[in-house]
Amino acid sequence: MTVAGGLAPYEIPEELLEFQGLVRQLAQERIVPRAPEIDRTAEYPWDIRKLLAENDVLGLPFEERYGGTGTGTLMLQMAVEEIAKADASCALILMLQELGSLPIQLAGSDELKEKWLPRFASGELAPAFALSEPDAGSDPAAMRTTARKEQGGWVINGAKNWISNAGVADTYVVFAVTDPERHRITAFLVEKDREGFSIGGYEHKLGIHGSPTGSPVLQDVFVPDENVIGTVGKGLSVALATLERTRLGAAAQAVGIAQGATDVAVRYAGERQAFGQPINQLQGLQFKLADMETGTAAARELLYKACAMADRAERPADLGKWTSMAKLFASDNAMKVAVEAVQVLGGYGYVQDYPVERMMRDAKITQIYEGTNEIQRVVIARHLQQGL
Repeated sequence: MTVAGGLAPYEIPEELLEFQGLVRQLAQERIVPRAPEIDRTAEYPWDIRKLLAENDVLGLPFEERYGGTGTGTLMLQMAVEEIAKADASCALILMLQELGSLPIQLAGSDELKEKWLPRFASGELAPAFALSEPDAGSDPAAMRTTARKEQGGWVINGAKNWISNAGVADTYVVFAVTDPERHRITAFLVEKDREGFSIGGYEHKLGIHGSPTGSPVLQDVFVPDENVIGTVGKGLSVALATLERTRLGAAAQAVGIAQGATDVAVRYAGERQAFGQPINQLQGLQFKLADMETGTAAARELLYKACAMADRAERPADLGKWTSMAKLFASDNAMKVAVEAVQVLGGYGYVQDYPVERMMRDAKITQIYEGTNEIQRVVIARHLQQGL
């Protein structure tokens, strides 16, 4: 739904629109001025994290009983979109509050929920999700991290890669092989101060510079039995159920990047003079801007449709198809729109004085993480084969 105007096929409650307005104001007034520095220094924006916590934004992924807003998936992703318009790295702060905690929400014991979720909802703690490995990205069956049962708990050995919030997170949901013969995987909550846990290094990335990506290393890390998330040997189902939902965050981030890039291009085209008139009077530029706005509006509708389905009390059988379609379409559109925005601005689009070169770099990762777009196509195709 395009909230700015026009009739919608469904209504978003007024209180959610008000919250969206608050997030938009915070993003435009407080995050936009910080975005160039965050990108340039590649430093984690603790001030923005504090800002989001103080305004209950970090409580969006959580139910009221755990101190969250209880406003559901649609409101969460509307907020991600607004922040991503300003800066994609800052949007990841909110996205990772969901990604690193959703396994506990979906499969954790009551004790784990009571112990950790309120501290995530308040913003006191930051979580992370550690599934990928150097040789096990899109193929978790190739996982080499292991967990060996011992008296009262488990000893984990291995290394993860491409982990967002590395070094920032207070807890990590770590997936490890607990049954090598059948290659059964189990999910564990690992606190950052566990003996043997460290960050082996950080990636130097094309974009999203303000969000650290690193490689946690686990050397004989002991965790008690109560830190098991869900059922032993059923960790892969926990991971897949999590990603089915959290890929909507990547879609929302992509919609925000695309809308932000479109807005910059529209403003520039109205101000830039060429051949005695604003360049937005040139049909070639008009067509670009029209396609950018249309693609982004379509991506938003698909995102909101998938979010509305995720918010249903009973999970729809084809939810995975819709979340994959939203992530696939929105991220491909974001990359296309960001490239076109650079073209609209010409030489100015290629320099750091304007934000579209950053948006283009940030957009690329939305096609890769939370499951590559090739994997999303596989998921969609499998649903079609099943008649869903």
